[in-house]
Amino acid sequence: MPIINTVLFDLDGTLIDTAPDMANALNILLQEENCKVLSFDEIRPVVSNGSAALVQLGFPELKDDATITRLKKRYLEIYEAKLCVDSVLFPGMTQLLEHIENQQMCWGVVTNKPGWLTDSLMQQIGLSERAACVVSGDTTKNRKPHPEPMYLACKQADSHPQNCIYIGDALRDIQAGNNAGMRSVVANYGYIGEWENIAEWGADFVVEAPLEIINLLD
Repeated sequence: MPIINTVLFDLDGTLIDTAPDMANALNILLQEENCKVLSFDEIRPVVSNGSAALVQLGFPELKDDATITRLKKRYLEIYEAKLCVDSVLFPGMTQLLEHIENQQMCWGVVTNKPGWLTDSLMQQIGLSERAACVVSGDTTKNRKPHPEPMYLACKQADSHPQNCIYIGDALRDIQAGNNAGMRSVVANYGYIGEWENIAEWGADFVVEAPLEIINLLD
């Protein structure tokens, strides 16, 4: 089995717990529109699916494309202004990143989040200079589950797919890793809904906490 020298993470729900800030932005938008706010437990499982899914969650009866576009734009404005208020690394992630670096391995991010948010968040949380690669949803022509962003991450990290492991909390993450020929890991601590069956995703491994990833690397 090829040696792993590069660990790649999805961003929201895998590397960083962004749900509090993303949920807060949605509830601010709902208040602006004179709608009932949602509980955090309702919003959390949807966060990994991005702004379009969150707007759909908040306004389920809305069908007008122009209004949906306006609300999505406003949501992103609110979120950008409060991008890293309560967002933090998941428990154990600090130690995991240190372990990766101490083993002379590298790590990076492949996310469908747009670059203008990804880059700012990585900078604000203090990880920009440490990541070997950061590939966002608009960095390449195709997004996950297409393997193109995965291949670019490999190139930026000076690695090869067979030497990478990709960790994510959504089906498209596992599909992207598998499509690129990487070993794939479900972050079961992330934003996974009760209605989702991770056993059907086709991942190589499932972890319940970031520190369990060390065992996979060792």
